Order: sequence, then C-alpha cells, then structure tokens
Amino acid sequence: MASAAASAKVQVPDIAAQVTHAMRVMGVPPIPRNYELYYEAYIGSNPRLTKELAALGSRATQEELDAIGQQYFSQHHRPIGIDRAHQSIVSQLTDLLKLLREEQNALETYNRVLGDTYSNITTKSQTSSELLRNAITIISEATEDTMSQGKDRVENVVQKSFEMEVIRQELDEYKRIANTDSLTRLANRRAFDEKLAAIFTSEQTRATTGLLVADIDHFKKINDTYGHPVGDKILATVATIIRTNLRRDQFVARTGGEEFAMIITDSTEEDCLAIAERIRNALSITPFKNSKTGVNYGPITISIGICMGGSADDAIDLYNKTDIALYCAKNSGRNRSMLFEDGMKKESGKSWLIYRK
Repeated sequence: MASAAASAKVQVPDIAAQVTHAMRVMGVPPIPRNYELYYEAYIGSNPRLTKELAALGSRATQEELDAIGQQYFSQHHRPIGIDRAHQSIVSQLTDLLKLLREEQNALETYNRVLGDTYSNITTKSQTSSELLRNAITIISEATEDTMSQGKDRVENVVQKSFEMEVIRQELDEYKRIANTDSLTRLANRRAFDEKLAAIFTSEQTRATTGLLVADIDHFKKINDTYGHPVGDKILATVATIIRTNLRRDQFVARTGGEEFAMIITDSTEEDCLAIAERIRNALSITPFKNSKTGVNYGPITISIGICMGGSADDAIDLYNKTDIALYCAKNSGRNRSMLFEDGMKKESGKSWLIYRK
C-alpha cells in the first residue's frame, strides 16, 4: 500500500519534457526537425511513423531521421514566405546581371570605337584637319551615347539594389519570427541549436563559453492546480527575470516546456555559477500573485545545470552534460545550481516508448 501511494505521488513530466528526455536517452540530436518526429510519435497520431521510428533502434542516424521526416513532413520544410522572398531575390539578381552585361557590352563597343578612331588617326591618307574633325565627332557621339546608357543602367542598378535590400530585410524578419518563441519572446529551440553548435567553431570560443540549462521546479503541479493560462503567465515572467539578469549580448532561449537555456560567452566556470545563482535568487524572491483574486501561485523556483564548453567534445555532449548537472540539481532537492563534474550520472537506458504509458 505504501508503495502504491508513493507511486501515485510521482509526477509525470509534460509532453515536451517526455519527448526531450526520450531524445536524449536515444542519443538523437536535439534539433527542431527531430523533435517534430518524436513528438508526433509520442502522441500516437501516426502509428506508422511511431513504428518506423521504433524500428530504427536507439541510435538512429540523422540521415535515417531526415528520410522519415521528408516522408511525413515535407510540406513543412519550406515556409511559403521564405520561398516567395527567395524567388524575388533570384529574379532581382537575374535582372541585375542583365544590366551589368548590357553595361559590359556598351563599354566593349565604346572601346572598339576608340580603337577604330585611333587607327584612322594613324593613317596618313587623310589630311590632319579632316582626321581630327572626324575623330572628335566619332568620340563625342560615342561618349555621349555611352554616358547616357550608363546613367540609365546606374539608376536601374540602384533601384534593384534597393529592392534587394527590402527583400533581405523581409528574409531577416522571417528568420527572426522562425527563431522566436511566441510565448516568452525569447529565442526558441531552433535558434538555440544554431547558437550551441557555434560554440565549437574555435577552441578559444569553446574554452570561454558556458551552457546553463534551467528548469522550473514542479511546473506540472502549477499547470494542474491553476490551469495552463496561469502557467503561461508564469513562464513569461520567468523568461523576463532571466533576461533581466543577463547582459544584453548573452543568449537565452526557451528550449521546450518549462526549460530555458543560456549561453554565456567570455566567461569562466565561476562567472557562470555566479550568473546562475543571481537568476535563481532573483526568481525565488519574486512574488507570483493574482492582483485581482489575491491567489498566490508561488513560490516559484528553478534548478540550473552548468557545464563549460571546454568540458565537452561537441554540442550534443555539452548539452547532455549540462542536462546531467540539471538532473543532479533536481535530484538533490531542487532550487539550486550545480556545475557538471566527472562522475555525475543520470538514470537512463530505457526505451523512449515507455514514456507513452
């Protein structure tokens, strides 16, 4: 009976946490297109997809995952807005190249006229005055025509350049939207994956960059008790507190559910721990109360795992080690920050399909 009661108290993590954990256990790279696959398999909306993923085993290659993704989600891979902007850029570049070719042809023609005129001047069969008069006339007309055509082409090139700049700004906006979490206005998982990979572009960057992964404690209980609208407001507030306690040039993202990630550059391990503690303490003293009803949703706390890039082999290894530190912080009582250390372990090894039960 005691065992059954204890089991009843175990809180099952939300879908995002289940899927993310399953991917980590299976060694699947934490990128958006992979998350989409495992999310659909988890919720069971496509039994064929679930069966195909399960058949890949616990160490699927990215090529195998992409092949399944292309089969089931190919319609999602090229947003209409980006396609339209891409086509516009191709069209503008084609027009611009046409103008440049016309300018090249005009200059070649002008150069040929000058060459012919020079040849005539050096011919002794005509009087000097006639030669000079004809040469001046020819050069004058050719120069006038070339300058007129060049002016028109310059104006066209300027216009095309302006149009291409507008399209570039449109593409930048599409990318910003695609990389932004709509609820918290922080960067999303897609942007985080790109930023995480960039840590390993150089040894200097790797050695002086730390990853912090934070998770709100007992968040499922908050959603179950007060509802998802309240949970969303708490997520937004937590995001604001995290952002406020970081330098403007430091990166922060909501990576899924109640999980946030921070990439701290130009820092030491001690700097990263100090930042984590500043964020954790700021959140622990923030009141979470409904001003109209007086209901107190707090206290709200977070646990934070920390690992330096120099302690990891690549982006996936860095994320996994930071996640282990986060797990140990949770397992040690929550509301604390922990640095990754060799020897830290996280219980795993079960098939991800168990989390569907």
